[in-house]
Amino acid sequence: MTHDPIQYAETAFGKLAYRIDGAADAEPLLLLQRFRGTIEDWDPLFIERLARDHKVVRFDNVGVSRSQGETPDNVPDMAKGALALMDAIGLGSVHTLGWSLGGYVAQALALLAPDRVKRLVIAGSGPGAVTEGTQKRHPRVNEIAQKKTIEDADTVFLFSADSDSSRAASQASLDRIAKARTGDLATQATAGAQLQAIINWSGGRDAARPRLGELTMPILVANGTTDVMVPPYGAFVISQEAPNAKLVLYPDSGHGFLFQHIDAFVDELKAFFTA
Repeated sequence: MTHDPIQYAETAFGKLAYRIDGAADAEPLLLLQRFRGTIEDWDPLFIERLARDHKVVRFDNVGVSRSQGETPDNVPDMAKGALALMDAIGLGSVHTLGWSLGGYVAQALALLAPDRVKRLVIAGSGPGAVTEGTQKRHPRVNEIAQKKTIEDADTVFLFSADSDSSRAASQASLDRIAKARTGDLATQATAGAQLQAIINWSGGRDAARPRLGELTMPILVANGTTDVMVPPYGAFVISQEAPNAKLVLYPDSGHGFLFQHIDAFVDELKAFFTA
C-alpha cells in the first residue's frame, strides 16, 4: 500500500486538503466523513484494509480542519464541495462511502451527479425525513454533540452497543486513531454549521428521502443494530425505497460498527464493489 501525505487541491471554495492511500491505478473509493470528523478520524486499520483493493481518497470538506472556506450549514452544499474535490484531482466516476453525516452527503452527491457515483455505501446514516418506526435518541446524544471537547468516554458511548465487548472495540479503534493522528480537529464553527445541516436534513429540509427512487445505482446500506445516534430504521427505509439497495446490520455494535467489525465489513464491501 502506498501512502501519500496531505495534499491540497485548488477549488472554487479554496484549497481542500486530501490524502490518498493505495495504488494510484486502483479503482477510486471516495470517503465522506462524519460530524466533527476530519481526515485523521478514519481508523487506520480500516484504511489499510480498504487500500489493498482501492485508491482510497479521504478529505476535509469545505471549512473543515486544514481545508479553506466556510463550512456549509446544509448537506447539498457539502456535496458540492465533494464534487469540487473530485473535479480538481481528476476523479471521474467513483465508488463512494459516506459515514454518518458523510452518508447524508453521499446521498446528496449521488443525486447531484449520479453519473459520477458508480456504487454507493451509506454507513450509520439515513435519508432524512424519517418519522415512523423511529426510536427516541438518548438524551446524551444532543448533550455530547454540543460540547466543545468530546472525550473518549463520550465517543465510546455514541459509537458502541451497551456491552463490554463493543465498548472495548470502540476504545481500541480510538486508540489506533489517536496514535496515527498528525493534524487538527474540527473547529467549533465547523461543528455548529454541521449540526445545523444535520437538523435540516433530519427534519426534512434537503432530505434525500423524497428522491430515493432516483438513486438507481447499486447501494449498500449498513449500520450497527443499536445505533443511538442515527437509529437503524433510517437504513431500513433506504433499503425499501431506493430501487437497488441492500441492507446489512452488524450485531453488538452501534454507530461505529465499521471500525468494530472491520474484517466483516471490508469483506462485505469487496463483494459489493466487485459484484
